[in-house]
Amino acid sequence: MSNDFDDDFDFDDEFVDELADFEDFSDDDPDVLVRTAVLQKNSMIALLCIKSATAGAAICRVDPRENNPAVQLYDDPTAALEWFTKSLRTSRKNGWTIVYDGLPLQG
Repeated sequence: MSNDFDDDFDFDDEFVDELADFEDFSDDDPDVLVRTAVLQKNSMIALLCIKSATAGAAICRVDPRENNPAVQLYDDPTAALEWFTKSLRTSRKNGWTIVYDGLPLQG
């Protein structure tokens, strides 16, 4: 299997300024929402993740057709969740299958 992603890409270095405000998010905090969706279409796998709290939210999309992940920051966590939900709905309409939707996988 070939690796289509740039091996030199460092997520932390690339988005350090944008994600600085989200370093203090604790997954144990009941006000923090963390959700990961794994999507599959043909031989492609994609990820859509959201992490939000009362202060704002971040959505990360990893698309195999793109060279780098994309991160969007929101001041309004409700707007971020609406975008996340709409994106999943649109992905399904475009032929993607949601193979996992829940807490981030660890291990």
